[in-house]
Amino acid sequence: MSEQANPWSDEFLLGYGPMDDIHHEFVELVHAMQVVGDEVFPALLDRFAAHAEHHFAEEAAWMSAGNFPARDCHVEEHEKVMASVREVQQMVAAGNIEVGRRLAVALEEWFPGHATYMDSALAQWMVKRSTGGVPLVLKRTVTT
Repeated sequence: MSEQANPWSDEFLLGYGPMDDIHHEFVELVHAMQVVGDEVFPALLDRFAAHAEHHFAEEAAWMSAGNFPARDCHVEEHEKVMASVREVQQMVAAGNIEVGRRLAVALEEWFPGHATYMDSALAQWMVKRSTGGVPLVLKRTVTT
């Protein structure tokens, strides 16, 4: 399990505010699923599933409204994630919390690549449509 106190990183910023906001919530929920107690895990998984449904629908709407060229591939990836989430929800409801925790780890591993390769292209597309240019993203450097 991830022991990171604050799972959000500016490395996830893509420069399209609405997307960055929904990604922040996604990252926080995935992290919470790795650290909460077993007794609250099923409710948190359900909350995550509702978030992911909204999150993916929001991105699909942006892609449709803007005639985003890579829409089908992007939506297909979201559909596969949601199919896994629904399957795991059933297993968790039957008492298998561990499979839910494994889903959270898999989502934590999946998200950076998805954001970097698929969501960043959508963020640039959205910003370019509204401003005529690509996003300028300032990221804080964390030093230890």
